[in-house]
Parts: sequence; C-alpha cells; structure tokens
Amino acid sequence: MPGKAHQKKPGFLLNASASRDVLYTGGKRGMIMEANDLTRARNGDEESLARLLKEHYSFVMKYVWKMCGDEQLAYDVTQDTLMKAVQKIDQYRGTSKFSTWLIRIATHTYIDTRRKQKRNERLEQQERERLKQQTTHQLPEEWFDVQEALWNLEEKYRIPVLLKHYYGFEYREIADMTKSRTGTVKSRVHYGMEKLRKELNEHG
Repeated sequence: MPGKAHQKKPGFLLNASASRDVLYTGGKRGMIMEANDLTRARNGDEESLARLLKEHYSFVMKYVWKMCGDEQLAYDVTQDTLMKAVQKIDQYRGTSKFSTWLIRIATHTYIDTRRKQKRNERLEQQERERLKQQTTHQLPEEWFDVQEALWNLEEKYRIPVLLKHYYGFEYREIADMTKSRTGTVKSRVHYGMEKLRKELNEHG
C-alpha cells in the first residue's frame, strides 16, 4: 500500500503463502497442537507464532479476496492483518477461535483501508475483468456469476453477507467485526441476499 514500501516485514509473513506444510493435522491432535502453539505464542515464542500465522495465511487471504475482488489489495490487507496479529498476540484471550480473531482484525483492517483510499472505478472494473479471464478456465461459470454479483453489492451489504453465508458467523459476531448494531447487520444481510438473488435471476 502507498507509504509502506519502505517498511521491512518479518520474513515469515512475506513467505507464508509459499509454505505448503500441513502444520496442524486436524482433529483432536491438531487442536491440541494449535492450542499449545497459541499458549507459547502469547508468551513470546516467535517460532510458535510463525507456525500459527503460516497455517492461517491462506484462510485470511481468501477471506479478504472474497471481500474486495482485488488481488493486490487482498495481499496488502492480509500482510497488515498478520502484522497486527504479531503486535496484538498478547491481547488474544482465547474466548473465540484464533481464526475468528484473525477475521475480526482483517475486517477492521479492510474497512479502515477502504475509508482511506479513493478507489478509481475504471481501474476496479479492469481488475475484475482480468480476474475473470484468469479464473473462468478454472472455475464453473456459475461460481464466478455468484462472486461477481457479490462484488457488485455495496460494501456495507457485501461484508455482512460474506461473513454470514460464506463463513457462518452469528449476527452478533458480525456486528462486533463491522462495528454495527445487530439489527443493522440483520437488515443488511437480508437486503444483500435479496439483491444477490435478483441479480442472479436476471442473468440466469
């Protein structure tokens, strides 16, 4: 992002996407491994923190990309999210999943970034077309239709719909992430889904 090129980021943040190792195997054993790493990370163990962030990098990146449809912006927000996680790891209390905590940080980071940026609509459309050309040969056409319709929603509707129907968060959790009232979130999800159905029916 503008003004941040000179900042040196920890190596494990820049290279996290290249790691293909399965760090947590899933199931009870994986949960224990993650819990142990969380305990050590909160006590200042950098290696444990690096493993946690590498394991969740792809998850956060995909979430942000679904929000914005902009590959570079998704990368920047993900990097900023991981940097904030490093800085705030001692504030993680374990009252929610670590992935939920990261999504909360990513959501706040994305919203703050969008508030500061003056996006050029023409360039946004060019980026969407580029992404469409890259993905149409890999994904079913109807998948892209849904994603395109999601991108066409205003952000105040897109983010709650994404968090509710793609990631399964409760309304109160989404309200906390987006700094909105629960009732407002419910109405935005309802309106957003109606807009999605209408657009998909028109193009279906």
